[in-house]
This record gives sequence, C-alpha cells and structure tokens, in this order.
Amino acid sequence: MIDDLGVIAAAITPRGKKGDLDFGAAFELIDRLCVARVRGIALFTAAGEYPAFSIDERTRLVYLATKRSRVPMFAGVGSMSLDDSATLAREAQRAGAAGVFLPPPHFFEYGQQEIREFYLQCAAQLRGPEEVWIANTPGFTSPIAPETACELLATGQFAGYQDPTGDAAPFASLPFPYMSSDDGAIPRARLSGAQGIFSPAAGVVPELVVALDCAVRSGQTEAAERLDARLQEFLSWTAEFPFPMLLKVAAGLQGMKVGSPAIPISAGRQRRLDEFREWFGGWLPSVKAS
Repeated sequence: MIDDLGVIAAAITPRGKKGDLDFGAAFELIDRLCVARVRGIALFTAAGEYPAFSIDERTRLVYLATKRSRVPMFAGVGSMSLDDSATLAREAQRAGAAGVFLPPPHFFEYGQQEIREFYLQCAAQLRGPEEVWIANTPGFTSPIAPETACELLATGQFAGYQDPTGDAAPFASLPFPYMSSDDGAIPRARLSGAQGIFSPAAGVVPELVVALDCAVRSGQTEAAERLDARLQEFLSWTAEFPFPMLLKVAAGLQGMKVGSPAIPISAGRQRRLDEFREWFGGWLPSVKAS
C-alpha cells in the first residue's frame, strides 16, 4: 500500500536587494512551513524560480535546508540540460534530500521521444528510483504525455509522478504515488486517488492548504467546501499576475523577506497589486479565524 504523502509545500525563493539568494530569509521560511505542519518542503521548483539561480546557489541552499528542516526536504532539479539536472540531483541526494522533482528541460520544446530519453538517461546516473519524481510542468516546460509518464513509471526507475491535473485516475493502476500540483483542484485530486498534494499555495498560506487537505481526507465535507472556497478566492488573484509574483507579494505581507519582483510591472498592474494588498490584509485574518 502506498503511504499518504500529505501536503508538500513548493516554496518561493527569497531574494536579497541585489537579486541574490537570501539564505537567512529562506531559513525563516523553512521554519514557518515546518510549524504549519506541511509534510515536506520542495525548493527550486517553478514556484521557487529555479532558472534564476546558479547551480552553486541551489546546491548550497538544499544542503543547508536539509540540515535545518524538521520535515523532509525535496529539491527541484530542473535545468536546460541533462548534465545540469543530473548534477543538481546528485548533489541533492548527497545532501540528504528526501527526493528530487525532475521536470523536462526548460526553454526549448521537446517531443515525447526526447523527453523519454532524457528521463531514462538521467535516472541511470542517479542513486535510487525511490528518490526521483517525474515532474510534469507544462506551463513552463514541454508537456509529458500520460502514456510517456506511464511508460517511464513502469520501468521502476522513478519514485512517482507529479502532475498539474486534479485527476489521479489514469495512474491508479500503477503501483506508484501520484501527486497533484493543481491547487485549484485539491478535493477532486484527493477523491480520485492522489496520494499527495504538491502545492505552491502552501508555500505562502500553508495552514489553509493543510486544513483543506485534512478536511477532504477525513470526510469533513462542509469544512472542505468552506476552506476550498477561501483558497479559490486567493487563487483567483494569483491568476491575474505572472507566476509566482502574487505568492511572493503575499509572503511579504506576512513579514517574510522576499526581495523585489524579478520583472517590473506597469502602473496599471501596480494599482491592481495595491488592491490585492488591501484585500489580502482583510482576507488572511478571516482565514486564520476559520
């Protein structure tokens, strides 16, 4: 029987004033997520803006975070090449990470044959199949077709599959865990058989996502509907801005050091962002009270 994986928070990556990685702020964020009772923390996924950081920065933070965290740490190992992804994965394994999330190479578009070969060659260079997750991130990389994912999982060289749809049914017949990364479909994902939730929202409002997941799994229908409605309110705002801008703004509004946005925004968007700040200031206390 596959163990339940709970909520894995996909963390943002705090930046310093010059755009460099803020290690101190990252440690504070890790501490906060541990207190919020997430079951794991993933660094340098899309929510963590992994292409913006060097291999050395990523390797160092994963090493230090693994030593600091009270919950299992995972590392996103996406890059533009097989060699860099394999290097990041090996270093994460040496650091003691609980697992790595491996998306297809970013920027260029690749076909299913190339994606399949990328995963097989990368897995051959790593230590154990129980640690390497196939991460389908079609919003940022070439999509992985369901049949490609099933074929790769059937080789026994991968720990499981992380996918942005809320439907685990197509993968239910395989003896591997499925994690949904669609924050907008947590109840549907769980009820269709997902063994875990991979959540960017949990990196910022972890108490809400954890409470929602617990309510769904324990059959508390009314509570789940209420909590899901609150989460949908937050997600409707995040959809208006480039990912993960709103996540970082929301983190900053809670006192976390996040640094400046990676890209500038127009005056019109800035006004909308100010509206979000005002809304969030009223929304967050009501969520914590519920």
